[in-house]
Amino acid sequence: MTFLAIDVGNTRLKWALFDAAQPGAGLLAHGAEFLDHIERLAEGPWSHLPAPRHMLGCVVAGDAVKRRVAEQMELWDVPARWVVPSAQEAGVINGYDHPTRLGADRWVAMIGARHRLLAQGPARPLIVVMVGTAVTVEALDAEGRFLGGLILPGHGIMLRALESGTAGLHVPTGEVRLFPSNTSDALTSGGTYAIAGAVERMYQHLRQHCGQEPACMMTGGAGWKMAPSMTRPFELVENLIFDGLLEIAARRFAELPV
Repeated sequence: MTFLAIDVGNTRLKWALFDAAQPGAGLLAHGAEFLDHIERLAEGPWSHLPAPRHMLGCVVAGDAVKRRVAEQMELWDVPARWVVPSAQEAGVINGYDHPTRLGADRWVAMIGARHRLLAQGPARPLIVVMVGTAVTVEALDAEGRFLGGLILPGHGIMLRALESGTAGLHVPTGEVRLFPSNTSDALTSGGTYAIAGAVERMYQHLRQHCGQEPACMMTGGAGWKMAPSMTRPFELVENLIFDGLLEIAARRFAELPV
């Protein structure tokens, strides 16, 4: 009973086909396409896949992208289903002021991270960091309650904003240095330390609130860039969103008729 998981971000669509809709399922195939190239999926990488029994996706790019994905799925008789954040799901409680306004990617990643943490040992507070086009830093207490989170620009947005808003400043690629002594390194180091500082501040807030040292998980395409600059121990996970989709799917599709 294969399961197709889809993660649509701001720039790319990532997909993975699993041999079951449950945590720990075997990965059969996976890939990614830039959003401009979604129409290649049905005649390209999806054309040789076995038809999935179910599909569940997470999207932040809007309804137009959902429709384009659904059109590509017409090669199978499988409905496109999308996660909408709710007050509670898969053991995680949504503390957002308006739960449905929380980004679906943030919600699904928190669910994946929470269950990954529980599989490793006793429950404890948790920081979940996603480093992509934007960066999010979420805080969950030991009971799985989402307390709140931060949103800040990713590296690329920071650098482009500086380039467009500062006369004569061009953005070449630099390195992260303790004491940057040229403009390229100063820009790269500044963006990296801004993200690391946001994580550190949220870590301190959560530790004070819960009276316990939090765990920290990081995911996203640019997560590896942050590793040398983090001030707290953390686990780098390739794709927490797929982990979260598997957790949600195991509960939702178990209730559907076969």
